[in-house]
Order: sequence, then structure tokens, then C-alpha cells
Amino acid sequence: MPRKPTLSPTKITTYLACPTKYRWTYVDDRGKWYLRSKSYYSFGLTLHRVLERFHDQGDTGVSTTDEALAAYEESWIDAGFSSPEEMAEAYGEGKEILERHVEVVLKKPSRAKTLFVERQFRTDMGEFALIGRVDRVDEHEDGTIEIVDYKSGRQTVTTEDVASDIAMACYQLLLRNQFPDRPIRATIVALRSGEEASFAMEEADLAQFETDLRSLGAEILHEDYAEIIPVYKPLCPRCDFLPLCRRHPEFEEL
Repeated sequence: MPRKPTLSPTKITTYLACPTKYRWTYVDDRGKWYLRSKSYYSFGLTLHRVLERFHDQGDTGVSTTDEALAAYEESWIDAGFSSPEEMAEAYGEGKEILERHVEVVLKKPSRAKTLFVERQFRTDMGEFALIGRVDRVDEHEDGTIEIVDYKSGRQTVTTEDVASDIAMACYQLLLRNQFPDRPIRATIVALRSGEEASFAMEEADLAQFETDLRSLGAEILHEDYAEIIPVYKPLCPRCDFLPLCRRHPEFEEL
């Protein structure tokens, strides 16, 4: 029996941003030869790896600022930077972010219990399975389950940002199915400032989101990607696949 296809928040947002980019990223193997390393991916992944260890209650090796910084040095990924100077600047920024985050947590520890770090969840959606990797899941004393998502490139975040974020809605749906009898809320942490904001979807809104997601998932799975005509968008100049789109006779920069 063939394995059920999977969709993730990243796949879904990629499709919504540009079906052609989705094609080259997930459908047509030719796209992989055009992918380039991104400095912001390296930077974010490095921070996530250290924060995973720091918040993992089963990992006793990273529990102080010095240990976190040592883990940061060991975990540093240098791919995608345009110059040694750019990398050095990013390394210093990451160090400051970690120092601030760890010191805030140590000075004012949360009474919540961290249940999971970097855990992938999965739920059946009929034609496909929805999957999502969550940075952290906390359980509060009142039973509330909190999804915590780190954003390494953000300086600010608002409640409206969380409410409109498709990934955060997907995570709430995944965790609702995992903890059907618990209140669920989602929180985004802007790591560059330490600012955070939260939002909890009402049950009716979550049910409607699930219905809409099933329809969107079917559209993504049944799209005839070979017949899509690339359309120039503001994201095109930064896209790895622009050379592929320019080969299409009907592709024009507006």
C-alpha cells in the first residue's frame, strides 16, 4: 500500500506563496540542483539546536550560560555566509541572543513543565497527513498546553502575528488532536529582542481551519505542476529557481 503523502506548514506556505516554487522544491527533482545554502537557515538552525538542549529537561549538559555558549560554538553552522565578516557579525548576534535568553530563563524560571522539544507531530487529514515539528511544548499548572515557536530573525511580534500565522494554526490543530481535553495556545518568541506574543484559537475557528486545510491540501496534491505558468512576484529576485522560471516562454518580469 503506498505511503500517504504528507504536508507540513513549510510546504503549505511555500505553495501559497508560489506554486511554481513548490514544484521545484517538492515535486520536480531538477529543482534540487539550484538550491543554495542560506545564511539565515544556518543561523536559525544553530540557535534552535542550542535552545533544544537548554530546554530539554533530560539534557543536563546545557543548563548554564557558559554551557549554552559552549554548545553554541560546537553547533555553529557556517554555510551560506557571503564573507567571513558577515559570518562573524552573525556569530556575535547569536551569542548575544543566547546569553540574554538563558539569563532571563535562569533569573525567572517558569513553573511550566516542558513536555517536548523539537518534536514532530502527525495527524491524519484524509488524503494526506499533516505533520509539523514544534520547537517546544510546555504544560502549565492549569493544564494548558503551550506551543512555543522561536523566530531567530524577528525583532518584534504581536498577537495578530500569531493569530495570522498558518504554521501556528497547524501546530494548534496537531496538538489539539494530541491533547483533546486541554486548552491549547500558541506563542511566538522573537529571539532578537526576547519579545513574545500568544494566541489561542477558538474551537469553532480551529474546526473551520481544519476544513479549509483539507480542501487546500487536496488542491496542492492534485495540482498539475507541469502546466503551471510562472508568474513574476516580489519574491522572485531572491528565489533560487528564477533561472528555471526564465526558461518558460510566457514568463515576464512585470
